[in-house]
Amino acid sequence: MYTFLAGIVILIIGYFTYGKFIEKMFGVKEKRKTPAYSSIDGIDYVPMNKKKNALIQLLNIAGVGPIFGPIMGALYGPVAFLWIVFGAIFAGAVHDYLTGMISIRNRGAHLPELAGKFLGKFMKHIVNLFALLLLVLVGTVFATSPAQLLHNLMNGWMAFGVIIAVIFAYYILATMLPIDKIIGRLYPIFGLLLVISAVGVGVRLIMTGAPIPELTLKNLHPDNLPIFPLLFLTISCGALSGFHATQTPIISRTTERESQGRWIFYGMMIAEGIIAMIWAAAGMSLFNGGEGLNEVLAAGGPALVVSKVSTLMLGAVGGTLAVLGVIVLPITSGDTAFRSARMIIADYFNFSQKKILSRLWIAVPLFVISIILTQVDFTILWRYFSWANQTTAVIALFVGAMYLFMARKNYWVPLIPGVFMLMAITTYILNQPIGFGLSMKVSYIGASIISVILVALFFRAAIASRGREVELEEHVDNWDEIA
Repeated sequence: MYTFLAGIVILIIGYFTYGKFIEKMFGVKEKRKTPAYSSIDGIDYVPMNKKKNALIQLLNIAGVGPIFGPIMGALYGPVAFLWIVFGAIFAGAVHDYLTGMISIRNRGAHLPELAGKFLGKFMKHIVNLFALLLLVLVGTVFATSPAQLLHNLMNGWMAFGVIIAVIFAYYILATMLPIDKIIGRLYPIFGLLLVISAVGVGVRLIMTGAPIPELTLKNLHPDNLPIFPLLFLTISCGALSGFHATQTPIISRTTERESQGRWIFYGMMIAEGIIAMIWAAAGMSLFNGGEGLNEVLAAGGPALVVSKVSTLMLGAVGGTLAVLGVIVLPITSGDTAFRSARMIIADYFNFSQKKILSRLWIAVPLFVISIILTQVDFTILWRYFSWANQTTAVIALFVGAMYLFMARKNYWVPLIPGVFMLMAITTYILNQPIGFGLSMKVSYIGASIISVILVALFFRAAIASRGREVELEEHVDNWDEIA
């Protein structure tokens, strides 16, 4: 219990200390006009207030990631707490803040465009493919998981396929309509439901004296799966998630002032870390250890764990409300995933999005692909999502590092977690059956060599950019004009 409580306290302290350091390092310019005003179009560029943006950002980035991931990560034991706490403070929140603020400085640009500007035009095409792959996977995973929860909640009263159809109908509306029509109006309400449900479970864990285990570095996974790299891909949302890099530009286009960035981008990642801590603690303490949790996961996956935890902690009525809060999470991330995919494609091909038909013909093929993917086994989708997700996070951290290098700021802040995760994702794809299936020893060696080469290429590109540093001394504010 003490480890759990200490972790939450450290997360909160991290926002006020390291978060402030990151904000000061970046250099907020309060009088600089944000894209919400400079590019206002009534569709995607719409000024909205700080509280509304924060709740929308939290729902955008959360999905089932900070719930399903920590539940599966709980199998490793309390070492998962360490990754959530320090990952959120030093990697995830830094990742979210930098992608959000750099996007603000570049007219609300999405990650592929930012990668093209700071890592080279070739990377723009690579990241564009990665981002779209990730977003379609997210939209699919975040449709099937709430559909399963609703199906269980209604005891099979409504067919699974019908629920999927209803969710996709909502996705189409949320993707197509101006951001302030559905997302801007409903998300603050959904955000409160999310916060209340998570806090309710957390408070009940404390009040009932749940046997949350104390810190140990021992690997407690029932199947003895290695902590590195698997834990760092199992728990993504809640610690570090590349999906967030596809979502923060949505809110960078609605943020009123740069000074709001720390609360909206850094702060909401810390809030997600707290949610992840609560569900990881529930997974560790309510099923008689890893063996019991593993049995429940085998019987019905993370969705069944959520249902059991909610009912056990909050009773029938409270548990139903908590499950509804969890259902809201993926749906509200799935719709913005498709919205973000539409915006990325439109930006890539320079298509105007003012007419609804222009939005429709981009969005429909994405939905068709996603509906087809709903027929694929969830666990397989989650593995590919996890790797694509963390690979996108690495790219975003390297974009942030290059930006800071060119601005003569402390680029080590995003580069260190970026290199660590580069090693993790490379080891994973070399070792896992969905990748090359090599032995763990060979994977470690191969990942080390690949990581060294890629980091060397990063510094080569960074040093080559020094010829333009004189032009960039104004903190890269005028990059669009310079480029």
